[in-house]
Amino acid sequence: MSVTYDDSVGVEVSSDSFWEVGNYKRTVKRIDDGHRLCTDLMNCLHERARIEKAYAQQLTEWARRWRQLVEKGPQYGTVEKAWIAVMSEAERVSELHLEVRASLMNKDFEKIKNWQKEAFHKQMMGSFKETKEAEDGFRKAQKPWAKKLKEVEAAKKAYHAACKEEKLAISRETNSKGDPSLNPEQLKKLQDKVEKCKQDVLKTKEKYEKSLKELDQGTPQYMENMEQVFEQCQQFEEKRLRFFREVLLEVQKHLDLSNVSSYKTIYQDLEQSIRAADAVEDLRWFRGNHGPGMSMNWPQFEEWSADLNRTLSRREKKKNADGVTLTGINQTGDQALQNKPSSVSSYEKTQSYPTDWSDDESNNPFSSTDPSGDSNPFDEDATSGTEVRVRALYDYEGQEHDELSFKAGDELTKIEDEDEQGWCKGRLDNGTVGLYPANYVEAIQ
Repeated sequence: MSVTYDDSVGVEVSSDSFWEVGNYKRTVKRIDDGHRLCTDLMNCLHERARIEKAYAQQLTEWARRWRQLVEKGPQYGTVEKAWIAVMSEAERVSELHLEVRASLMNKDFEKIKNWQKEAFHKQMMGSFKETKEAEDGFRKAQKPWAKKLKEVEAAKKAYHAACKEEKLAISRETNSKGDPSLNPEQLKKLQDKVEKCKQDVLKTKEKYEKSLKELDQGTPQYMENMEQVFEQCQQFEEKRLRFFREVLLEVQKHLDLSNVSSYKTIYQDLEQSIRAADAVEDLRWFRGNHGPGMSMNWPQFEEWSADLNRTLSRREKKKNADGVTLTGINQTGDQALQNKPSSVSSYEKTQSYPTDWSDDESNNPFSSTDPSGDSNPFDEDATSGTEVRVRALYDYEGQEHDELSFKAGDELTKIEDEDEQGWCKGRLDNGTVGLYPANYVEAIQ
């Protein structure tokens, strides 16, 4: 057993065995490592919590942006609802990941932090109280044995030096026998030296063996004392290991969304929404709201009447109103309910029209000219007069969806002059545009 010495402990590490003097420091260091591992685990969970929060925010932003795009896009009907359900899934999953983040920080992180504070007690000077207690325990257990070990090493060193000296003395004596120049007195000195070295070897050997015996006698007590301190360290470490296992199991439960009933419900609802998409139903809806299934006010013969409350068909007004074009009309009654689509589609989602349509080909989607030069029968001259503020003289209730309704005394804006049929085009203060009888109002002076 070859070692070197350190006055502070007795003997420094010479091999990898726990029993070597000073090798208990690895066990003591494990206590400091335990405190650091608690901090590492908290940092690990804190970083995961940030990831959960960032993912939740990204899901929410993605769902918001694509919900708007789908709602404003050309998709319609049950397939649109199925598509929107995908965004709803993201929003609900986002909420669950925010709950995961909250569990990691408010429960797991705080639990580790509190346990670390209770298990490790920082001293004013130096390391933790638990580290110092373990260090002192090992030093106390090892000190008597380390002292004897030092004596053994000293005895061994003296014995080996005596043996070396004896070998040199014997070598000199042997060589002197063949040297005629040496006198008997010199030979006698060499022989005495050999004898003295032999006696020194016997003495140092005896002392070496005695110190080894004393060391061996003290070894069982040394091992018992070291074991006792080591077991105390083991118990402390066992608490930490069991605590880590407990915390990691809780982390697993918080991360495992497959065991959350609401998580399963999200995808059950998503599947039902997607399976509810019906192509036949969507095609039927489109036919009724944007195709041949739409209602039409077909032209019919109408007798002329001087009754100011008489209403003209939309087609007749458009033919005789000298270019009057109606926009921004609010439908009322059953007709509005029948023609109102359940979701916005195609042009209604993606295009916005100006208040007045124009014959300009770039602005009016319905204006065109055939190659023969004849104008399109649907073309209209969108001439508009000077806007004038007028006040209603009488109450008027619009008879058709393109007529305005107002009360006596209400003010509105005339935006087109009276036509041949006695109708003006006006705009209410709420922005509604339509027709009204010209003689029901007077200009505001």
